[in-house]
Amino acid sequence: MKRAELDAVLTSMLEVAPGISDINFTCGRPPQVEAFGVLKTADVPPHVRKLTPFQTERIALNIINGEKRLLRELAAQGSCDCAYMVGERLRFRVNIFRQRGHLAIVMRKAQTEVPSIQSLNLPATMKEVAKEKTGLILVTGATGSGKTTTLAAILDEINKSQAVHVVTLEDPIEYLHPHKKATFNQRELGPDFDDFPSGLRAALRQAPKVIFVGEMRDRATVEIALTAAETGHLVLSTIHTINAGQSINRILGMFEREEEQQLRIRLSDTLRWILSQRLLPRVGGGRQLAQEIMGNNLRTREAIQMGEDDGRTFYDIIEQSQTFGWCTFDQGIVAAFEQGKITDETAMLYSTNKAKMGRYIDDAKKRMNLDSVDTSDMKLDLATLAR
Repeated sequence: MKRAELDAVLTSMLEVAPGISDINFTCGRPPQVEAFGVLKTADVPPHVRKLTPFQTERIALNIINGEKRLLRELAAQGSCDCAYMVGERLRFRVNIFRQRGHLAIVMRKAQTEVPSIQSLNLPATMKEVAKEKTGLILVTGATGSGKTTTLAAILDEINKSQAVHVVTLEDPIEYLHPHKKATFNQRELGPDFDDFPSGLRAALRQAPKVIFVGEMRDRATVEIALTAAETGHLVLSTIHTINAGQSINRILGMFEREEEQQLRIRLSDTLRWILSQRLLPRVGGGRQLAQEIMGNNLRTREAIQMGEDDGRTFYDIIEQSQTFGWCTFDQGIVAAFEQGKITDETAMLYSTNKAKMGRYIDDAKKRMNLDSVDTSDMKLDLATLAR
């Protein structure tokens, strides 16, 4: 398969169904697309029923296009990441990897337009997040939960409202931010810098006010990101964890045991927000975003420094801080249920605390039934009450 043929196949695959986010090429399976979280067969010309090892290898080599760094990574590590463009506007984030001795390819479709907080219907709290001047902001969640999209919206808010220099370190670049009020310099792993630690060290010499690091992958990246946050920069990044508590533990786990207490103090001083995300199946199709939002106050700093225990958990702290715009996953999920966006079965399935979610749903159903009662013709009989 030549590059022009691959481009034609990719373009056709994106027309198979609405809501396509990923394209999948795996040996023994037909070409597939993922639409709203569900894999579907993409029966497009040349109508391949089962991909052979030779076919997936040809696709991979066309994407790699002879780039030596990618070939070295694939040979040494078993996988490599890169970007791929079809024409001038269609971009993909690509992972090529070995499985059972053969190559497989997953291509994530990049959006052509930078999303805004409004277009994504994100909570108003996200505008407060974008107003931060220093410190560390983490967006966490599983792969495909929309972390990069949420961060792109926050960066767009900064871009529209602040005249600052923003440096991004990405693998690969997904959203191309135009210059608005802010000045954006977007650097891609491989073509522009060798690894995140070296790219982050260089960024500190490039006079940015805001630094976006694609992912906190290792100790060195975390160490330099914390230093940047401590020295007056706003650092935004992602980490593959499911909630605030696990995010703190993942960072602590990258360091030695004897460094833990000092690291807890540093995190409590620099951490501004942890935004965790999950995508839930929506009623009628599509996916619904559920978020856990935790900011920084005296109680969170204490929990970070001293750790969680029976009387001090991040879940309880967030749950009791709803007036500040914070929310647990369960509070966000039950709100989506009340709005009719998800079913009660989905709410229970994706909840963090199932016992508490059961009570939330019962209360929500009572409120929903109360709201459905027509009280327009009801009158108070004062004479009856007087007797």
